[in-house]
Amino acid sequence: MFALYKKELQSYFLSPAAYVVLAFFTLTFSLTMIMGISGASANLYEFSFSSIFYSNLFYLIFTLPLLTMRSFSEERKNGTEVMLLSSPVSVTKIVLAKFLATSTIFLIMMLVVMFHPIVTAINGKIILSRLICTFIGFYLCGLVYIALGILISSFTESILLSIVLSEALILLLILVDNLSNFSLFSSAPILSDLFDWLSNQKKFYTFSRGLFRVSDLIGYITEIFVFVIWTIISVEKRRWSRR
Repeated sequence: MFALYKKELQSYFLSPAAYVVLAFFTLTFSLTMIMGISGASANLYEFSFSSIFYSNLFYLIFTLPLLTMRSFSEERKNGTEVMLLSSPVSVTKIVLAKFLATSTIFLIMMLVVMFHPIVTAINGKIILSRLICTFIGFYLCGLVYIALGILISSFTESILLSIVLSEALILLLILVDNLSNFSLFSSAPILSDLFDWLSNQKKFYTFSRGLFRVSDLIGYITEIFVFVIWTIISVEKRRWSRR
């Protein structure tokens, strides 16, 4: 699986997609930080990296689908998926390799913007424990969206449709906690609990306060696991239909 993971990772850097996404993410993060500083008091330059990361959750809607769309949609469009599925490598390893490669790109994106907290720490003061928890929460939230994007990519060979559907469903996951406030859903305890469990914003908010709750960690991991398993089933079904 490592060879396939390495191949997938290298393919990102052979196309402009990874560079465009990295540049866009760095730009949005930097602009958010500049606006945070400019909005601080003139006498006390105080702002929270937690709020900056929180604001950038929205921009993941536009960046991550550009990475995940090539997982299977681009493969099917270019005709390379046939060779991939006919190889002796199991579908589980194929899906995991693609997920880990995309997750690595996302980690690189986050490490690049960590330049800002480092500079801030040199010239000021940061709460390290809170920053670390925020970083972990943001990364886990991104992994959920990556797993969802790869799942959508396995359904269609249309790159544009893969991007649009991924963006729509990621937006729905971000806003799902607002659905539990509607009387229609709040009156049904099961639906209200389901929406509360799916609320990635609430999980991230807990991490951003410097709190590390096992329940939130399990929630993120469960969502990732479910989306990855569905992707494996989707690709496995298509693999057998070719035989």
